[in-house]
Amino acid sequence: ARGAGGLRKLVIDSATAACSAALFEKGECLASRSELIGRGHAERLVPMIGELGELGEIDGVITDIGPGSFTGVRIGISVARALAFALGTECHGYSAVSMMAAMAFADDDRPDEIAVISIGGHGEYFVQRFDRSLRALDALRSVPFEEAARDIVTQYIAGDAADEFVARRGGGTAIDLVPDAARWPLIAALEPLAPSPLYVRGPDARLPGTAL
Repeated sequence: ARGAGGLRKLVIDSATAACSAALFEKGECLASRSELIGRGHAERLVPMIGELGELGEIDGVITDIGPGSFTGVRIGISVARALAFALGTECHGYSAVSMMAAMAFADDDRPDEIAVISIGGHGEYFVQRFDRSLRALDALRSVPFEEAARDIVTQYIAGDAADEFVARRGGGTAIDLVPDAARWPLIAALEPLAPSPLYVRGPDARLPGTAL
């Protein structure tokens, strides 16, 4: 089965510098909140959900599983799982890069292909290309700028690092944006993902004796 199904959904997103929450019924957004906060997702996300009003009979909680901020991803997934457990409902995830690709295509009718470039850790970028059907054209990777600039020749660059990447590369069209829970209907038909972190990069800290 495709899509997360059901009538009433709570969608949350804290994987990037943005923090957002939205309540949907039959695909219609009843209420939403979105703020570009940088840090402080742990303090802001739950009150933001409360600002949506009475949740009612939720039959699904959906969260951005990354890639993105290590802390932000874990906060979103932890809150989503806890709410789903408390409400006795299902919990699903979605990809930050898929959301940003969908938003870019919805907001700009020119490109047939978009490269999503998002802020990663240690100066790297998360990169992945999509066509207008939201089919991934390559694997999601975390790479330094030099590798991204060599491999990504796509004209249209979307994501929270789009402006930065286009400026550093010296060419392209930037569609600068961050994931927004209120735009979830754009990806509602995609296969729902497990509510587990999508880190892409391996852990920086390792237990003693483990291989690098």
